[in-house]
Amino acid sequence: MGAGFSGLIEESIEGPTLLKPGLGDVPENCVALVLTHLDAPEICKLAELNRVFRQASLADCVWESKLPENYPSLAHKLFDEGPQRLAKKDIYARLCHHNGFDGGTKEVWMEKRNGGICVEISWKGMKITGIDDRRYWNHIPSDESRFQKIAYLQQIWWLEVDGNLEFEFPRGTYSLYFRLQLGKTTKKLGRRVCNLDQVHGWGIKPVQFQFSTSNGQKSHVPVLLEGGREMVAPPRRRFFC
Repeated sequence: MGAGFSGLIEESIEGPTLLKPGLGDVPENCVALVLTHLDAPEICKLAELNRVFRQASLADCVWESKLPENYPSLAHKLFDEGPQRLAKKDIYARLCHHNGFDGGTKEVWMEKRNGGICVEISWKGMKITGIDDRRYWNHIPSDESRFQKIAYLQQIWWLEVDGNLEFEFPRGTYSLYFRLQLGKTTKKLGRRVCNLDQVHGWGIKPVQFQFSTSNGQKSHVPVLLEGGREMVAPPRRRFFC
């Protein structure tokens, strides 16, 4: 990469005229260095300026600076091709999409703005008391779930949900939260309505939310679910990788 100039001359009737350099005359490697300090949306906008910026925006050094430090292991886990066969921009673009793994029961993606890694686990990827017993559970198709179906609990005496995730996170601080909805959702006149008439027993004793990591971090949060709330979750807990 690279370009240089000592002066640009335009021939005209009046004689030769020295032209001022423009953005297209900036060396490509200098443009690439500037782009490494910008976020992805800004890089894509500047790539539309001219050919030099467009070519610089394709450089591996630009996009490698936006990737998590463990992107090779993520690429091996999520993509059919190895990271050595993909341009860094392609790896970035693929990570920004929702990528399923473990039989489609989990999804991982990267936030475009800050490069943070997010993982979501479906109820299908957890061990749930009586989940295959239709006396207690229904599996309902829903466009509100990334996994196309939700598990709807009709009745049960006690309930335990256990999940396990084997995943290499980049170093950093992460938040964990659980999503639970009380009541069955229906649509009336195009509006989403949650019926809480058949919701009983959740406010008698606290629900125990807990998690642990392989490096010894643990958290335990009891939450008393109030009957009038549609969406409930314990306070987010942070852990470190």
